[in-house]
Amino acid sequence: MTPRCPLGPRLLQVLLLCLPLPPPPRAHRFSAPNTTFNHLALAPGRGTLYVGAVNRLFQLSPELRLQAVAVTGPVFDSPDCVPFRDPADCPQARLTDNTNQLLLVSGRAQELVACGQARQGVCEKRGLEDVARVLYQAEDPGDGQFVAANAPGVATVGLVVASPGRDLLLVARGLAGKLAGGVPPLTVRQLAGPQPFSSEGLGRLVVGDFSDYNNSYVAAFADARSAYFVFRRRGARAQAEYRSYVARVCLGDANLYSYVEVPLACRGQGLIQAASLTPSALLAAFAAGPGGARPALCAFPLAELDGSMERARRLCYTAGGRGPSGLEEATVEYGVTSRCVALPADSPESYPCGDEHTPSPIAGRQPLEAKPVLQLEQPISAVAGLQTDGHTIAFLGDTQGQLHKVFLNGSQGQVYHSQQVGPPGSAISPDLLVDSSGHHLYVLTAQQVDRVPVAACPQFPDCASCLQARDPLCGWCVLQGRCTPKGQCGRAAQANQWLWSYEDGHCPHVQSLLPAHRPRQEQGQVTLSVPRLPTLAMDEYFHCAFGDYDSLAHVEGPHVACVTPPEDQLPLNPPGRDHVTLPLALMFEDVAVATTNFSFYDCSAVQALEAAAPCRACVGSLWRCHWCSQSSRCVYGEHCPEGEDTIYSVQEVDVPVRGPGACPRVEGLAGPLLVPVGWESRLALRVRNLQHFGSPPASYHCWLELPGELRRLPASLEEMAGDVGLIHCQAQQFRPSMAQRELPVPIYVTRGEGQRLDNAHTLHVTLYDCAMDHPDCSRCQAASGSLGCVWCSHGQPSCRYGPLCPPGAVELLCPTPSIDTVEPLTGPPEGGLALTIQGSNLGRDFAEVQDAVKVAGRPCSPEPSLYRTSARIVCVTAPAPSGTTGPIQVAIKNRPPGISTQHFTYQDPILLSLSPQWGPQAGGTQLTIHGQHLQTGGDISAFVGEQPCPIQEPVCPEAIVCHTMSQASPGEAVVRVVFGHAQRTLLASPFQYTANPQLVGAEPSVSFRGGGRLIRVRGTGLDVVQQPLLSVWLEATAEVQARGARPPDPSPRRSCGAPAAAPQACIPLEGGLLQCSTVCSVNSSSLLVCHSPAVPDGARLRRVFFALDNVHIDFARASGGQDFLYQPNPRLAPLSREEPARPYRVKPGNVLDVEPVQYETEPALSAFPIEAQVGLGMGAAVLIAAVLLLSLMYRHKSKQALRDYQKVLVQLENLEIGVGDQCRKEFTDLMTEMTDLSSDLEASGIPFLDYHTYAERVFFPGHGSCPLQPALEGPGEDARRVPVRQGLTQLSNLLNSKLFLLTLIRTLEGQPGFSQRDRCHVASLLSLALHGKLEYLTDILRTLLSDLAAHYVQRNPKLMLRRTETMVEKLLTNWLSICLYAFLKEVAGEPLYLLLRAIQYQVDKGPVDAVTGKAKRTLNDSRLLREDVDFRPLTLMVLVGPGASGAAGSSATQRVPARVLDTDTITQVKEKVLDQVYKGTPFSQRPSVHVLDLEWRSGLAGHLTLSDEDLTSVTQNRWKRLNTLQHYKVPDGATVGLIPQLHNGRAVSQSLAQSCPLGENVPMLEDGEEGGVRLWHLVKAAEEPEGAKARRGSLRERDRERARAKAIPEIYLTRLLSMKGTLQKFVDDTFQAILSVNRPVPIAVKYLFDLLDELAGKHGIEDPETLHIWKTNSLLLRFWVNALKKPQLIFDVRVSDNVDAVLAVIAQTFIDSCTVSEHKVGRDSPVNKLLYAREIPRYKQMVERYYSDIRQSSAASYQEMNSALAELSGNYASATHCLEALQELYKHIHRYYDQIISALEEDPVAQKMQLACRLQQVAALVENKVTDL
Repeated sequence: MTPRCPLGPRLLQVLLLCLPLPPPPRAHRFSAPNTTFNHLALAPGRGTLYVGAVNRLFQLSPELRLQAVAVTGPVFDSPDCVPFRDPADCPQARLTDNTNQLLLVSGRAQELVACGQARQGVCEKRGLEDVARVLYQAEDPGDGQFVAANAPGVATVGLVVASPGRDLLLVARGLAGKLAGGVPPLTVRQLAGPQPFSSEGLGRLVVGDFSDYNNSYVAAFADARSAYFVFRRRGARAQAEYRSYVARVCLGDANLYSYVEVPLACRGQGLIQAASLTPSALLAAFAAGPGGARPALCAFPLAELDGSMERARRLCYTAGGRGPSGLEEATVEYGVTSRCVALPADSPESYPCGDEHTPSPIAGRQPLEAKPVLQLEQPISAVAGLQTDGHTIAFLGDTQGQLHKVFLNGSQGQVYHSQQVGPPGSAISPDLLVDSSGHHLYVLTAQQVDRVPVAACPQFPDCASCLQARDPLCGWCVLQGRCTPKGQCGRAAQANQWLWSYEDGHCPHVQSLLPAHRPRQEQGQVTLSVPRLPTLAMDEYFHCAFGDYDSLAHVEGPHVACVTPPEDQLPLNPPGRDHVTLPLALMFEDVAVATTNFSFYDCSAVQALEAAAPCRACVGSLWRCHWCSQSSRCVYGEHCPEGEDTIYSVQEVDVPVRGPGACPRVEGLAGPLLVPVGWESRLALRVRNLQHFGSPPASYHCWLELPGELRRLPASLEEMAGDVGLIHCQAQQFRPSMAQRELPVPIYVTRGEGQRLDNAHTLHVTLYDCAMDHPDCSRCQAASGSLGCVWCSHGQPSCRYGPLCPPGAVELLCPTPSIDTVEPLTGPPEGGLALTIQGSNLGRDFAEVQDAVKVAGRPCSPEPSLYRTSARIVCVTAPAPSGTTGPIQVAIKNRPPGISTQHFTYQDPILLSLSPQWGPQAGGTQLTIHGQHLQTGGDISAFVGEQPCPIQEPVCPEAIVCHTMSQASPGEAVVRVVFGHAQRTLLASPFQYTANPQLVGAEPSVSFRGGGRLIRVRGTGLDVVQQPLLSVWLEATAEVQARGARPPDPSPRRSCGAPAAAPQACIPLEGGLLQCSTVCSVNSSSLLVCHSPAVPDGARLRRVFFALDNVHIDFARASGGQDFLYQPNPRLAPLSREEPARPYRVKPGNVLDVEPVQYETEPALSAFPIEAQVGLGMGAAVLIAAVLLLSLMYRHKSKQALRDYQKVLVQLENLEIGVGDQCRKEFTDLMTEMTDLSSDLEASGIPFLDYHTYAERVFFPGHGSCPLQPALEGPGEDARRVPVRQGLTQLSNLLNSKLFLLTLIRTLEGQPGFSQRDRCHVASLLSLALHGKLEYLTDILRTLLSDLAAHYVQRNPKLMLRRTETMVEKLLTNWLSICLYAFLKEVAGEPLYLLLRAIQYQVDKGPVDAVTGKAKRTLNDSRLLREDVDFRPLTLMVLVGPGASGAAGSSATQRVPARVLDTDTITQVKEKVLDQVYKGTPFSQRPSVHVLDLEWRSGLAGHLTLSDEDLTSVTQNRWKRLNTLQHYKVPDGATVGLIPQLHNGRAVSQSLAQSCPLGENVPMLEDGEEGGVRLWHLVKAAEEPEGAKARRGSLRERDRERARAKAIPEIYLTRLLSMKGTLQKFVDDTFQAILSVNRPVPIAVKYLFDLLDELAGKHGIEDPETLHIWKTNSLLLRFWVNALKKPQLIFDVRVSDNVDAVLAVIAQTFIDSCTVSEHKVGRDSPVNKLLYAREIPRYKQMVERYYSDIRQSSAASYQEMNSALAELSGNYASATHCLEALQELYKHIHRYYDQIISALEEDPVAQKMQLACRLQQVAALVENKVTDL
């Protein structure tokens, strides 16, 4: 059976049952998760839609509800293979996604034609009623049945056309794949018959050379007579540029005799991108042109298009292709032998669709050109056309997911609506379909299908919005009152019934009203003027609606007359309004044809709205209201009652007395305007038009609205000429209750009994009081002269109104200026200080003081804007020498000067120092600036750098205290202080901003409520904090707050010289919180010691944090997620219950943990005996003698040690001199070797592992070469293989459900027995199973990483990704390994391989002990051979070739030189010989060293087989030495050969072969002892007991110098330096390649780092160190360190233990370079860390720059990443291993089957998707598990 989709019919039924159907109301969009849509087809009669997707076919209802689904992939396939039955026929086949390339509906046969890219594009037929039902599928398709392109990027278009008795399929496709060369671009294929889809016997567009004619097809259309194909291709063979074409074929032409094509050109544009055919034109979208033209739409009239083709056909039929000018205008294209001919002139008419004798295929040379009708900003990807009511509508989809509706009006196109349909950035597919009714448009993107209405007329609620939308398919149906298509408006054919926006786009409206308004008291007629009113039938009528009141309308032409409602039908006026406005609508039935507003007014309400001028309000309003003067009424109508003057409305014309100007009114005050308080005044007002009141005369009154009093004054009228008069108010003395300098008092006049006269404007009388605000003489005299104020000395001197002061008491000259205060009293010598002088009589105006001020004898310039009359002068001091002092003088003209009692001093402020000199970058440091004369001036400000430093008051003469602000970055900042305009800078000692302190640990985390618990806090940069605090926020009741805290001083002030006050223990905060704090002591830069604050009982803990100046760090964050807790205070009971006050006594020796404790004392001893004193003296003498003897012995030994030390120094000096020479020589040799290696690599290449092996070694480390067990291998398994395979395939599909996969992962990780090894194993199985869907795997990885970040943020975010403990961490490792394989091969692999070879070369140049594994040349001090071993390099000639095992003189044998050492064991020699003989051959393809023997050949017959152990081996004292070349005395240049082993002896090499893994040679310490004999090679293992060493003293006597050298074996550590210097270049090259120095970063790395940045921003992590750790843990330590340590994961090489040890040191150096903490080394540091101590800072900078470059580079787009992942998805092509991985994965599922089922059943979404049901079906197939289904 040909391999196809591995999903059987049973699985398809399960998918249909379990797929969640969208609810019926959502009928506007369809999408399927993790599915890419390709094509869309519509069944014309049914309205059913069919969606072709990758691996799926969907059947949808017209409302986009899912009806059926069919699975079409993935399948085992290769574009390089013809369809096959046996997978062995196509070894390169892999599991391939099946992209839908063609989807067509055959209406006659009721079939769906679906063609995918798989199996060379063969097609199948499915039922229209059920797309899951396959009607035809080719079992063994032939070449003639290859229909669609077999690559997803190559377009295929087609048509199903009806011909007599059958349907034919026309297919056009581009060139794709090496097997597509024989498939023509255009073919005619049969749909029925024995060979469906075959082109046998039918027409095909034969092409001479496909490379010249690689057509790229855009679209295919058909009308009643012809089929059209739109495409792009290069021109004729002589032309290289691409052009746009359209080809035409007769529908009945099954042989393509009628094929004609012509070029298309849209002026100024690029190539054609999309097209659509309407009955009148071909609509085509073109790309942007070369001159900057935007993407455009062109319309080619169909008549012109057919005419152009007919002209080309006629010229080729009858004129040899040449036009009247003789130029070639038509030709036969595509490299065929046919040519244009000269047939009879009637041939085109006789053969309208061609024949066998007519030339074909014909190509016109003259392009059909059109102008763009529309240009858009975005490229157009889809076009659909619709012609209705004689109008053409185009629908354009662009590449950003937007749909544009365009009205083609003549030669111009207009976009009248745009909307976002698809996801932003997702192009709309060319399959843009209009349904058969023309009401809906189906829009396809890669992710969804949308149903969009063609016209959304009902959404426009009124005529204005309907016409403003300018939708050509919509218009306003007047009598229906709604926006409709023209066909839905019943009287659309009649005039003024259906209004269209592209004609006279005016809605019906009321043009005028007569009258415009009416009084509410009378009912009357209103005439409306409504232009273009529709005509009604005889029995129909309009009516008017005034709000809820209807009246019949009488229509005469455009005029409509209606009767207004009576007064009782009108609503009341709104409060504060004089009218009510109602909507007036002209109605037809219940439809409003035209609307306006109509107002009903009430004149009696008008006058009430303006009490100050009722007449003016009445006659000046909008209404026809009149004023009756005598009765003071506002009336409507013609005039007032009989005998009363009428003042008519301003609306009236031809009436003399009208408007506000005729109203009786008060025009203003005649005098006086200013009235002094306390002086009797008589007011007069001008009046006008009082004659309208008539006779008899009436009384008048003046009314003043005093504060708290309305005062009425009798008044008299004085008539003057004309209509003018005066009202005189009675004289009155005013003393208002409220003292105020000037008080405006409103005034008005009434007539008779309260009839108020209009005020022409707002009238006020101003009362003023001279005594207010004039406290001294100067301010009194400065008052306005019109007030008449004088300074009066009568009685108490004061400012009074002139007539109120006796004549002799008026003072003309003011007293001497008086100075009360001066601020400040010091200033800088530069001057420029603003000095404030306050006092009295300081001048009447600024002119008097302008030059009147002197400070310490120096002029001071007053500031005009700050001068306050008589009270304040602000002047700017002049420069003066420092030390100048004196009083302030103010000398007013004609008066003696005023002199201050205070003196002003010029002093020079000096800045000396500051403390502290550093502080954190976040600010908050209390900075003290020390100096002299710092209390200079009043405006003092401090700055640290550019940041202000707020000063803490007061400023002291010798110190300024301020608090630093935050700084953007660490560094130095100069401190400066500004004294007014003078500035002083402290350049000698700048302030140093340091990095913010960090806390990494705090313990313990619990305390009693009484506080005082000692808490040690670890961190970095802690010594820069001035006053670290441990603070606690508490929720406390008012009682607790009152007991435990006092409110903080809002403005704490300190005294100069006083010590700083200690912070309060507890202070209340806003919101009812209480803050308790203690001051921590700084122990060092890394340690704080704090005492826990005492907290009141009853308070609830809210927050515990460290306040490090401005840096606040929560305790939980500092302690790694451990919250701080308070426990109740302990309660102690007295030890002595009987007498609690007495001390409790305990004898010494007893243990008691309580205090205080009082011990019993022993009785005092007697006096010291004489005998004891004598004995003590003798003992002291003996002790002194012993000390002297020891001193002499020590001196002798010291001299001996000094001599030994000097010898060692000489030896060290010699070694140091030798290290440099040795490094240079070794590096030269190594570079020579590497040059030879580079030339070898050019020929053989680097032995990279193939991707399959690489992935398995990375995914399953430690599992050997077979990490997966074969599925279902063994007897009796054939019967189960099919259902198990089906079950595993269903499991594969189930893993594609994101919800299932996430639930599976979380459930497994939640099981206690699921070990870390299990997690890593399952993660690798998932990586293998989902390798073909890396986009999906990446999405899962993003979700799990987000969950992991949320988990660690709550604890300690710096620990995230530190190890591989969870499945997501192993998934991340595998994901990076997949994404960076190409980077390894192309960039980093070569320097890493060269480093490996350089290490191997260097190690092999020195002796290596085969037993202990120690080597002379290494970087690892634990592997260093610390003894001097004499060795000599040898060059052996190795026989290679067929004659190698025969005679030495064989002509076919070659001699290959091999470098070895005479101290090498035979096994070591064989390894080196194999490396040289098989140079360039991967290690896995070489023979094993343990199956070959080394044979030494000397002469013709001298053959000696060498081995590590034989009868000649030297054995002494139970120590057997391994044989070496030195042992056999093999000379330099000796000839050797490698021969197969002929027997299995007990040589060491054989025991090694049994115990060593392939490719490694480990030391023999474990296996070296046989029968009591111990093996050794270069040195003996140091395992002797101390006694043995003591018995060998004679050896040390014989060779003292050698013993002394061995006593200090560290001398040989200089060999490490030599090795390091030799390898330095290769280490640098490797690190630079890893860190992408001068190279673009792999897109996967940028994507991962952007994801980590996004997670940090999401969780509010702003600490750059945390983000650095995340990136380091995720990439450098997770992937690259593994690659450095284990190059065998990447290359097919042998890595010995010594090479592995060197790589471990280099990897550790790389790890140290990635850490953020400072790399500190000391005398006790390991040697391996000391080696690269100087290079690590440089490597750290490389890492920082690497991270910085990635952060600054442009973001990796979602599309670029998905494209890269899609390309990588196909690398692992083993479907067999995928099934094995699924089988292994199922074992883990089976282990926790019940828990997984429970988790799926508990999830409501999983229930809807029936995920548990699907897993049960998998179990049923895989292991015959019984389910509930």
